[in-house]
Amino acid sequence: MERDAGPFAPPRDLTRLREARPVSPMVFPDGHEGWIVTGYEAVRRLMADTRFSSRQDIGIIHVPYETPGMPAATEPSPQTPGLFIAMDPPDHTRLRRRLTGAFTVKRMRQLEERIIEIVEQQLDELARLTPPVDLVKEFALPVPSLVICELLGVPYADRATFQVNSAKFLEKDVALDEKMAAYGGMTTYLAELVTRKRTEPGDDILSDLARHDDLTIEELTGAAFLLLLAGHETTANMLALGTFALLEHPEQLAELRAHPDLLPDAVEELMRYLSVVDVLYRYATEDIELGGETIGKGSTVVVSLLAANHDPQRFDNPDTLDIHRKARGHLSFGHGIHQCLGQQLARIEMRAGFDGLLRRFPALQLAIPADEVKLWTDMHIYGVHELPVTWTETAR
Repeated sequence: MERDAGPFAPPRDLTRLREARPVSPMVFPDGHEGWIVTGYEAVRRLMADTRFSSRQDIGIIHVPYETPGMPAATEPSPQTPGLFIAMDPPDHTRLRRRLTGAFTVKRMRQLEERIIEIVEQQLDELARLTPPVDLVKEFALPVPSLVICELLGVPYADRATFQVNSAKFLEKDVALDEKMAAYGGMTTYLAELVTRKRTEPGDDILSDLARHDDLTIEELTGAAFLLLLAGHETTANMLALGTFALLEHPEQLAELRAHPDLLPDAVEELMRYLSVVDVLYRYATEDIELGGETIGKGSTVVVSLLAANHDPQRFDNPDTLDIHRKARGHLSFGHGIHQCLGQQLARIEMRAGFDGLLRRFPALQLAIPADEVKLWTDMHIYGVHELPVTWTETAR
C-alpha cells in the first residue's frame, strides 16, 4: 500500500480503517476472508497472544497484495531450521533463550566503541568522495553490514565477499536468480563458519551459540542468517530514511544539531514516525476475541505496525515528527515474545550513525528534489532505493 499522504505518513486508507474499525475484516486477493489490525491497543494485545501463531507451516499465510509472476500459495511454507521468528513456543523459546544469553548488555557496551569506530571510518570514506553520492550505498548499507560481521565473528579476509552477497540479496532491483545465488552463497558460507566456530570458538555471538550441542548446524545457520537479515536491512533503511526525514524537517534537524543530547529521543521518534517494518502476519490457531471482533480459526491476520505507531489514541499529533516526543512504547521493535532481540544494538548503531553524520557533514542536503527520491515498499519493509546527497564542507 503506497504511502499516499506523503513519504512518511501512513496511507490514507489505513488511517480511515483505523478510525472506523481498528480490527477489520479483509478479503485477500485470493478470496481468503481474513483480518487487518491497525489500532495500537489491538496490535499490542494481538502480539502478546501466542494463540496468534507466527508459524508459516500450519496453514497458508495469505498476502494482501498480488505479486506479478508469483502464484498464490496453495500450501503452507515448510519451516526453516533456526528461523525462530517463524516459530512458536516451545521451539521459539529454546532458540531465543540461547540467543538472549549472547545479546548481553555487557557485550553491547563493548560493541558500542567498535560501532562508533566503524561509523567514523565509513564517514572518512564518504568525505573522500566527490558529491553527489548515494548515502544508501556509501553509508547506510555498509555500516550495519560491518557491524553484523563484527557480531557474528566473520573473519576480515571473508568480509568483502560476505558484504557483496548480503548487499545483492537485499537489493531491490536484482533479478531473482541473482538473489537466490547470493542467498546460496551466504548460507553455504554461514554453515562453514558455524562448523568452524564449533572447533575454534572466538569472542562472538556465533561462537557462543555453537557451544550449545543441542543446536544443529542447520539451526545455527538459520539463526545466523536471521541475525544477518534482521540486523542489516532494517537498520540500513532507518539510517537512510531517517536522514531523508530530518532533511525534510529542517527545523527539527537544526534543533538536533544544536542539542545532540536529544539524539536518543530522536532515534525513538524516527523509529515510530517512519515504521520501516510495516506489516507482520499472524495465523489464528483458534477463534479469538480481539477489539470486540471474533477472529475465526484459520484466519490470516495482517498487523500494521505503521498504523499502530500513528494511532492518535496513543500518540498526540502522530503524523508530526517531533524529536522532543517521548516515543518509548512505539511498536517498531514489535511486542511480546517476538520483540526484536537486537533492539539495543540497533539503537546504538542509529545513535552513532546519526550523530556522526550530522556532526561531520553540517551542510548535508539532498542532491535531487524530495519528490524524486525513489521510495520502495513491498508491504513488509519501507525504505529508499537510493538517497543522493551533497555538501559544501565537512568537519573532521
